[in-house]
Amino acid sequence: MNKKAGFGATMKAVFWSFFGVRKRKDYEHDAANLNPVHVIIGGLIGVVIFIVTLLLVVRMAVAK
Repeated sequence: MNKKAGFGATMKAVFWSFFGVRKRKDYEHDAANLNPVHVIIGGLIGVVIFIVTLLLVVRMAVAK
């Protein structure tokens, strides 16, 4: 019986997926064990962090 992954494991999988570097074995493990609701929430959190980071970098680049 497979144990479902926790939210931390989901965030780790989402983080690596943002970079596009997932091994096939890890992907298959994630597909079998991750909660889809956690993946969606993790993805939304990742997008917000990504956008905020981009905005901060742009503001620093154009600041006088």
